[in-house]
Amino acid sequence: MPDFLLEGAYAWPIAAALSLMVGSFLNVVILRLPKMMELEWQAEIDEAAGKEPAAPQTFNLSKPRSRCNNCGHMIAWYENVPVISWLVLRGKCSNCGTAISARYPMIEALTALLGGFVGWHYGLGIDGAGMLLLTWSLIALTFIDIDHQLLPDRITLPLVWLGLLLNTQQAFTTLSSAVWGAAIGYLSLWAVYWGFKLLTGKEGMGYGDFKLLAAIGAFGGIAVLPLTILLSSVVGVVLTLAIAATGKRSVSEPLPFGPYLAIAGWIAIVWGEQINAWYLGMLVS
Repeated sequence: MPDFLLEGAYAWPIAAALSLMVGSFLNVVILRLPKMMELEWQAEIDEAAGKEPAAPQTFNLSKPRSRCNNCGHMIAWYENVPVISWLVLRGKCSNCGTAISARYPMIEALTALLGGFVGWHYGLGIDGAGMLLLTWSLIALTFIDIDHQLLPDRITLPLVWLGLLLNTQQAFTTLSSAVWGAAIGYLSLWAVYWGFKLLTGKEGMGYGDFKLLAAIGAFGGIAVLPLTILLSSVVGVVLTLAIAATGKRSVSEPLPFGPYLAIAGWIAIVWGEQINAWYLGMLVS
């Protein structure tokens, strides 16, 4: 790789442009992956019940082609340019005029913004490439969890292995710290889950949350875990109050925990050392 791509000043436009295109794909993942999993689960249930398998459906991340949910209009390539197409179409289907959710360009823009920051902060070396993959994955997990209260193993488990493999080269931390970070990240929430269930008889979170924190620990090491858990609580309070202020949810209706972990974990990996140093400085002074 050319040396200049390791510098953020040159790398961030490339990372932002690449992330903008990936953001369009993330919209597909967020929309289709849960449905793909649901179809697979239903097929397994039918097979266990001895039912005749239904005619196979071609439904994956590439097929069928994207279309309008109202009129079935096939989306042409020029209607699928990230952000720009939505603006040109004024947020409406070109065929029937049905509104297209503003969340699609928002996710594309968010992915580009965070990707550009990662390119500026890390460059496009091994750590920058790894952080881009983590950032894209966390965006997908956040919105899937908001929609379905689900953190798919197909995303969380590869992230655990990716973090460990990257840290064989000490991309973010030592391999030893990454291994302990993954293990303690998983076990800490596992212990909270079972403690809460034994005390209340209720489930306070899902197993996907354990795996997500394990992935964050595998990337950032054991040192990021306390900050991630602390920040996730702060992020949770802020987001809950902000959403309640819109009138769409009440304060008593909690959001899934995955988005809080994703946001807090990303912040802890990127700025954890600075935040810890600031906090310790406050204690000393």
